[in-house]
Amino acid sequence: MNTKPSILVSGGTGLVGAHLLAQLLLQGERPRALYRNARKIENTKHVLSYYTDDYISLFKQIDWVKADILDIPALETAFAGIQYVYHCAAVVSFRDADHYLMRKVNIEGTANMLHTAMEAGVQKFCHVSSIATLDKQEGKALIDETDEWNPENNNYDYAISKYGGEMEVWRASQEGLPVVILKPGVILGSGFWHHNTGQFFSNARKNFKYYTEGITGFVWVNDVVRAMIQLMRSDMQNEAYILVSENLSYKQIMTQIAQALHKKPPTIRVTPLMASIAWRWARLYAFFTGKPPFITKHTAKVSRQIFRYSSDKIRRELDFSFTGMHTSILKIAGDFKRDYEAE
Repeated sequence: MNTKPSILVSGGTGLVGAHLLAQLLLQGERPRALYRNARKIENTKHVLSYYTDDYISLFKQIDWVKADILDIPALETAFAGIQYVYHCAAVVSFRDADHYLMRKVNIEGTANMLHTAMEAGVQKFCHVSSIATLDKQEGKALIDETDEWNPENNNYDYAISKYGGEMEVWRASQEGLPVVILKPGVILGSGFWHHNTGQFFSNARKNFKYYTEGITGFVWVNDVVRAMIQLMRSDMQNEAYILVSENLSYKQIMTQIAQALHKKPPTIRVTPLMASIAWRWARLYAFFTGKPPFITKHTAKVSRQIFRYSSDKIRRELDFSFTGMHTSILKIAGDFKRDYEAE
């Protein structure tokens, strides 16, 4: 059992980072984690409670360090003694207003992490990217790691910022830092019920009626984290891997979530016209209220697109197997119901 932190996790208070810390702790590691807002550390403690009744004592074994990935002096302190880095921190948004922040954090912040890692003599660096950086050609049967970035098909800010982050990682690999890049699909996981994909469960609880017929790749956060840990402990380096359990429609996912929560599945298909009206109304609502829009022009478009992804590379090279989304959703729904029953 490690007594001194040799592992550093950025974004430890977010969905992937929190679940990663939980699994590392359960495997006997004593990780160090970066945070910016002390109140959000409670998110990680709560995620750990999904895994074990002994979560409070395990949680105390995380070495929390306050550091913004845009603050190089703070990072230099945080990297002392670190050998392995899991870079999970990122801004995920599809709002035009967040384009500068995303590029600042997802590109410059990643560059800062890599520069500090090389200065500190880190042995291996794991970067969490996204399938958003892959070229998406309409009609292609399966998109895989060979479908490299095409700016004509990925001209939205989130994809641009994540691709920029990947370029920083590849640059560091050319300078001698061993790296692995993970490109997860849409990640579902327990906790964070009012943020990003957690809202699928919050909306289902309210018998949300609407669905879209777009198809994309989905994956359970536990599988993402498991793949990260296995890759970091393997000899694999300077490679990128897609992480997708199944390619499903949003209607299928929303229906499975509703059924797992014993709620009514969605029944009203969102037409292109309805989506067009919705994102415009949401933008107006956001302008007057200051609240984030519940739908944007980009999410309205993506929700109708059909793209399927292949995870054959990691299945083959790491002998990795994914959990089916039906099983994953049942587990997440169980955690969701536990949380709401406790209120």
